[in-house]
Amino acid sequence: MPVVPEPQIPQTNGLLAVLPAAERERLFPHLEPLSLVLGDVLYESGSRQDYVYFPTSSIVSLLYVMEDGASAEIAIVGNEGMVGVSLFMGTARPHRAALSCRAPARRSGFRGSC
Repeated sequence: MPVVPEPQIPQTNGLLAVLPAAERERLFPHLEPLSLVLGDVLYESGSRQDYVYFPTSSIVSLLYVMEDGASAEIAIVGNEGMVGVSLFMGTARPHRAALSCRAPARRSGFRGSC
Protein backbone atom coordinates (compact mmCIF):
# COMPACT_ATOMS: atom_id res chain seq x y z
CA MET A 1 0.00 0.00 0.00
CA PRO A 2 1.46 3.35 -0.96
CA VAL A 3 2.20 5.93 1.70
CA VAL A 4 0.98 9.26 0.39
CA PRO A 5 0.44 12.74 1.77
CA GLU A 6 -2.96 13.15 3.36
CA PRO A 7 -4.52 16.54 4.00
CA GLN A 8 -6.55 15.24 6.95
CA ILE A 9 -5.15 15.51 10.43
CA PRO A 10 -5.03 12.40 12.63
CA GLN A 11 -7.78 13.77 14.85
CA THR A 12 -10.30 12.87 12.12
CA ASN A 13 -10.23 9.43 13.71
CA GLY A 14 -12.42 9.54 16.83
CA LEU A 15 -10.13 7.32 18.87
CA LEU A 16 -7.07 9.44 18.13
CA ALA A 17 -9.01 12.65 18.75
CA VAL A 18 -9.77 11.79 22.38
CA LEU A 19 -6.25 10.83 23.39
CA PRO A 20 -4.70 12.93 26.16
CA ALA A 21 -2.19 15.49 24.85
CA ALA A 22 0.85 13.58 26.13
CA GLU A 23 -0.25 10.38 24.37
CA ARG A 24 -1.01 12.25 21.13
CA GLU A 25 2.47 13.80 21.13
CA ARG A 26 4.01 10.36 21.62
CA LEU A 27 1.93 8.56 18.98
CA PHE A 28 1.32 11.07 16.16
CA PRO A 29 4.91 11.13 14.84
CA HIS A 30 4.61 7.37 14.23
CA LEU A 31 1.43 7.58 12.17
CA GLU A 32 1.81 7.09 8.42
CA PRO A 33 -0.87 8.40 6.06
CA LEU A 34 -2.12 5.79 3.59
CA SER A 35 -4.20 5.90 0.47
CA LEU A 36 -6.31 2.77 0.49
CA VAL A 37 -8.35 1.30 -2.35
CA LEU A 38 -11.54 -0.75 -2.24
CA GLY A 39 -10.58 -4.37 -1.61
CA ASP A 40 -7.12 -3.70 -0.14
CA VAL A 41 -6.40 -6.33 2.49
CA LEU A 42 -4.80 -4.95 5.64
CA TYR A 43 -4.12 -8.42 7.01
CA GLU A 44 -5.11 -12.03 6.44
CA SER A 45 -6.24 -14.56 8.99
CA GLY A 46 -3.21 -16.25 10.51
CA SER A 47 -0.68 -13.87 8.95
CA ARG A 48 1.78 -11.70 10.83
CA GLN A 49 0.37 -8.28 11.58
CA ASP A 50 2.82 -5.42 12.08
CA TYR A 51 0.49 -2.41 12.06
CA VAL A 52 -2.60 -1.03 13.68
CA TYR A 53 -4.83 1.08 11.42
CA PHE A 54 -6.86 4.17 12.26
CA PRO A 55 -9.46 4.80 9.55
CA THR A 56 -10.13 8.49 8.96
CA SER A 57 -12.84 8.28 6.32
CA SER A 58 -12.54 4.67 5.21
CA ILE A 59 -14.54 1.65 6.32
CA VAL A 60 -12.77 -1.63 7.06
CA SER A 61 -14.65 -4.93 7.05
CA LEU A 62 -13.52 -7.74 9.32
CA LEU A 63 -14.31 -10.98 7.53
CA TYR A 64 -14.37 -14.47 9.00
CA VAL A 65 -12.83 -16.79 6.43
CA MET A 66 -14.15 -20.36 6.43
CA GLU A 67 -12.24 -23.49 5.49
CA ASP A 68 -13.86 -23.59 2.05
CA GLY A 69 -12.73 -20.02 1.33
CA ALA A 70 -16.14 -18.44 1.81
CA SER A 71 -16.25 -15.40 4.07
CA ALA A 72 -18.78 -13.58 6.20
CA GLU A 73 -18.56 -10.02 7.52
CA ILE A 74 -18.40 -10.08 11.32
CA ALA A 75 -17.71 -6.40 12.05
CA ILE A 76 -16.94 -3.05 10.47
CA VAL A 77 -14.62 -0.31 11.71
CA GLY A 78 -14.84 3.30 10.63
CA ASN A 79 -13.38 6.58 11.81
CA GLU A 80 -14.47 5.85 15.37
CA GLY A 81 -11.99 3.07 15.98
CA MET A 82 -8.89 1.05 15.24
CA VAL A 83 -8.16 -2.12 13.29
CA GLY A 84 -5.62 -4.45 14.87
CA VAL A 85 -6.64 -4.58 18.52
CA SER A 86 -5.61 -8.26 18.60
CA LEU A 87 -1.97 -7.08 18.65
CA PHE A 88 -2.56 -5.60 22.08
CA MET A 89 -4.68 -8.48 23.31
CA GLY A 90 -2.21 -11.18 22.29
CA THR A 91 -4.93 -13.21 20.60
CA ALA A 92 -5.08 -14.97 17.26
CA ARG A 93 -6.97 -13.36 14.39
CA PRO A 94 -9.47 -15.72 12.78
CA HIS A 95 -10.45 -13.02 10.32
CA ARG A 96 -9.29 -10.89 7.39
CA ALA A 97 -9.43 -7.08 7.40
CA ALA A 98 -10.27 -5.53 4.02
CA LEU A 99 -11.38 -2.11 2.76
CA SER A 100 -15.08 -1.67 2.07
CA CYS A 101 -14.65 1.77 0.53
CA ARG A 102 -11.77 3.77 -0.92
CA ALA A 103 -10.51 6.42 1.47
CA PRO A 104 -7.53 7.54 3.55
CA ALA A 105 -6.39 6.04 6.82
CA ARG A 106 -3.33 6.13 9.04
CA ARG A 107 -1.26 3.29 10.39
CA SER A 108 1.34 2.84 13.05
CA GLY A 109 3.87 0.08 13.50
CA PHE A 110 3.22 -1.92 16.62
CA ARG A 111 6.82 -2.30 17.72
CA GLY A 112 8.54 0.79 19.07
CA SER A 113 5.59 3.16 18.91
CA CYS A 114 3.05 1.76 21.33
